[in-house]
Amino acid sequence: MTAPPAQRPGPPAPPPPPRPRRPRPSRRKIARPRIRPLRERNPVAVAIAGLVLIAAIAWVAFNANNLPFIGGGTGYTAYFTEAAGLTPGNEVRIAGVTVGRVTGVSLAGNQVKVTFEVKGAWVGDESTAAIEIRTILGAKYLALDPLGAASQDPSQPIPASRTASPYDVTQAFNQLGSVFQQLDTATVAKSLESIAAAFANTPPAVHQALTGLASLSGAIASQETEIASLLRGTSGVTSTLASEDTEFQKLFSDGNLLLAELEQQQQAIGSLLTGTQALATQLSALVNNDNATLAPMLARLSQVTSVLEQNQANLNQALQLAGPYANLLGNAVGNGRWFDAYLCGLIPRSYGGTQPAGGCMPPKAGGG
Repeated sequence: MTAPPAQRPGPPAPPPPPRPRRPRPSRRKIARPRIRPLRERNPVAVAIAGLVLIAAIAWVAFNANNLPFIGGGTGYTAYFTEAAGLTPGNEVRIAGVTVGRVTGVSLAGNQVKVTFEVKGAWVGDESTAAIEIRTILGAKYLALDPLGAASQDPSQPIPASRTASPYDVTQAFNQLGSVFQQLDTATVAKSLESIAAAFANTPPAVHQALTGLASLSGAIASQETEIASLLRGTSGVTSTLASEDTEFQKLFSDGNLLLAELEQQQQAIGSLLTGTQALATQLSALVNNDNATLAPMLARLSQVTSVLEQNQANLNQALQLAGPYANLLGNAVGNGRWFDAYLCGLIPRSYGGTQPAGGCMPPKAGGG
């Protein structure tokens, strides 16, 4: 068989044509305006701009509550029959939680117009508002009860039919004092005495009642100055207590903290007593479970103590004898890594040994 003829390689492929180069856009240098340093500027203009900036910052700081995003919230208006001591700055609460503040109290005809702000709370179109007493010293706050199916329109005020005012006892006492000072008690007493004389022929019960009323009016007339002074003093006391409202609030707050701490300590003591009771229960169970083992052991321990008591004299004598023995043993082995020994009578006299004249005694006084 003959091999096929080898194929010759063809001519090489022509190289690819070069890609056309895109023309590069010319870069032009744009001249930027030179910013002049502050020292080269007009100092008067810089001072005016600084004062304007400081005034703007101060205005924003003092009116932060009125700003739309960080302010006090949505503004509402309510009409009351009387202010009852409500002042701007008092709290606005819903279910006891502070949600805003009162911004203004003014007279609108025969009604009182109260403006307030609420933030983070829903106010319905049938909501009611009431002026409540916050402390026993007469501090007030505005209480809202959010009712209704839709939201309250801020441009529509809450009418007086949906508002209520409290009865101020302090104002009533002040009015009573002023009215009592204007009362002519002597004339009233004489009038009551005349009425009692006119009813002299009436039944005894009516006559006694009128006589007692006349005596009462006479007593009031005789003590007019003291009663008026007492009422003025009451007014002064209430005014002083109202001025010390902050201190009383702090006192009540500290009292609440003290009661809370006592309550926590009470819980800790209760937990300690509960744990002690549980430990006693577990120890009782342990003793009951191991009673069969502990009883024989305690009986043997009692026998051991009895034997020790019987041999107490022997033990005392053994301890007395062990003391000198331990002393001699210490002297024998306390001179180094050997021990001293004395042998008497080992070598007879016939072998030339020497012995003490007084018998086998230690060669040194005191032994050793």
